[in-house]
Parts: sequence; structure tokens; C-alpha cells
Amino acid sequence: MQRRHLLMAGSATLALPVQSPVHALDFVAPHAPAAIRASADRLIDIVVGIRPFRALGPRIEAERIAGKTVVHHYGHGGSGWSLSWGSAQRTLALVQAGGARPGERIAVIGCGAIGLTTARTAQQAGYKVRLYAKDRPPRVHSCAATGLWTPESRIVASAHADGVWTAGWEAMARASFKVHQSYLGLPSGPVEWHDGYVVSDDGFDTPLHGHDDEPDYPDIGDRIADLRPRGKALAPGEHPFRVAHARRFTQLVFNIPAYQRLLLEDFARDGGELVQREFRAPREFARLPEKLIVNCTGDGARTLLADKTLTPVRGQTARLIPQPEVDYALIYRGQNVVVVPRRDGLLVQAMGEHDFGSTDLTPDRALSEAAVQRLAALF
Repeated sequence: MQRRHLLMAGSATLALPVQSPVHALDFVAPHAPAAIRASADRLIDIVVGIRPFRALGPRIEAERIAGKTVVHHYGHGGSGWSLSWGSAQRTLALVQAGGARPGERIAVIGCGAIGLTTARTAQQAGYKVRLYAKDRPPRVHSCAATGLWTPESRIVASAHADGVWTAGWEAMARASFKVHQSYLGLPSGPVEWHDGYVVSDDGFDTPLHGHDDEPDYPDIGDRIADLRPRGKALAPGEHPFRVAHARRFTQLVFNIPAYQRLLLEDFARDGGELVQREFRAPREFARLPEKLIVNCTGDGARTLLADKTLTPVRGQTARLIPQPEVDYALIYRGQNVVVVPRRDGLLVQAMGEHDFGSTDLTPDRALSEAAVQRLAALF
């Protein structure tokens, strides 16, 4: 069965152990969930980004190009922010194996989630880093991410998720989780925990179908189930939504603008240099003064390196005017709606019918307005 992410998001959330049977007195919450003011006139922004899906999983390997050692680090699908720190640590090992010594300057190409965390990981290991980027936040694709910690989202096709690969993924997910925890409690709130609800009209056993051209994705969330609090089924009287089925969960959320700003500030504080530059062909690497280059170009590698293993996946997110009292995430299963309670607004993600394989960056306001209308029906 083909399954789509993020709404299979259920894959992480619904797969959690559920306490049973459920009694009304078991439901403990600090307050009743506040209603979301879901109306199209409260939409303040719509952005589109491209997720770089690679059926083989992220490319983390080194090769020689134009006389340089180039360490590739891209192709994280919908797991860029979630998996970034762990995969950066694996990339650092290749940097060290490539002959670069602490104190030397290396180049990192790309200023998205993967580029920023790779640069910071290298700095923390003692390297000087010059970061080259065509665009910087907020004009990078990872700015359009939802901000949920979903390290298994479109990360690999089932056909390539053997035991060795899955064990490596688990190690990266756990390492990333550990670093994300170090950002909790900071004034700008780059990383926070939030409760959330998965709701459904038809129940949670109804299959969700993806696009015909999407591969099957592996169910690997159970390997890190201990990192997520237990989910719980709720009886109709235990939630305020106009649906028959609901479950409560707890999820890690990234306030992406604050997170990006903090990473950039830390990068500059530790002597990092940011150079605006676009690379159109690998031969241009030869002009860089650095001997070792880390390529974190994400979907850009599809054209820069003519990498046919990458598949672009369009993702559109919109923001409603912030409601501080709405401090919970919401997944409307079967209705293609995800809400994330971020400080820059209530982020609403909706999925189009032709996102997989699409490079269209044109915002589709009708798609987001329709998602907001479906959301309004819940209240």
C-alpha cells in the first residue's frame, strides 16, 4: 500500500502504543483546546518549497571533483530539519577522512537546514567554515517546512531500507534528537514540545493512498518509539472536534524562523563567513580556495550535478495569524490538513494531487483556502 507523508504522519503518531481501555478520567490536559480561527481572511502568507526525495536515502559520500574533495550531503526528503544534526555528524566523519584537519577552512555549499547544521557541526569540531549560498533564509526551500520532528518522512523507499540502512538511519535520528533537545528553553523558542491531536471522520484503519508514482515507504518509526511520549485514544466526550475519532500525541516542533536566525548568529559568532554565490556546474568548484567542499545543495543537486536519483516533491504551507492560545498540533487524517502551532503563526499544510515530481514554486492560494475551510469544519 502506498502511503503519503506528512499525513501519514500518522505513521509516527498513530504507530505509538495506545493505552486501552480509555476512560474519561484518564484524559488529563491543562485546559480545553482553544478553537482555531480558521478563515481565509486570516491567511497572512503562503510559501512553496521543494523537498529533495531520494529513493536510496540521503547521499552522504565523498568523491573527487575538479581537483577537490567533495563530500555530498543532500537528499533528505521531508526529514531535512528532523535528521539534520545526525546526518551532519556522519558527514563530519567523511570530512575528517578526507584529510581536512581542525583549524583548516572548509567550504559548505547551501544555506538551508542541512547546510546550516553541517556548518555548525564542523565549527564545533574545530574547523573554520566559509558558507557559499545562492540564497539565504528566508529564501531557501527549508523555510517552507512544517516544523514537525518527522525523521522518517519521505526519507527512503522501502526497496532500499535494508537492515544496515535502517540501523544507520536510527543512529542519525537519535543523534539529531539529542542535539534538538539542547535548543529547548531558549528565549526565541527554536525548539518546543507541543501536544497534538490526530482526528478522523472514518477511523484510523482506513488506508490512505498516495500518488500512483510514489514508492512505498518503510514503517521504521517503531525503532525510535522510545523518543516519543505514548499516544492515547480519546472518547468522543474527551475532545472538542466535530469528528468521531481522535487521538492525542506529543510532538517536537521547530519554530523555523527563530531556529534559522539562531544558527546564522551562532555561525557568525564563531567566525563563519557567508558568501552569496551560485554554482552552475561542478567545474566551478575548482575556483574555490578551500580544498574540501561539503555539498549541501538539496534539490539544487538535481541540476548542479545532473543527479537523476533525486525526485522533487512540492510542498506548500500557509500561515494563519498567530493565536498564542492555540498551543497544539492537529492532523486531520483523510482531509490532507496539518496544523503546527508555531510562533510565527498557525502553519497550515495542504497537499496537492500532483506534488510528487513537481518543481512548481507558484503558490496555489485556492489549495490553502480549501484546507482552511476543511479545518474550520472541525470547530
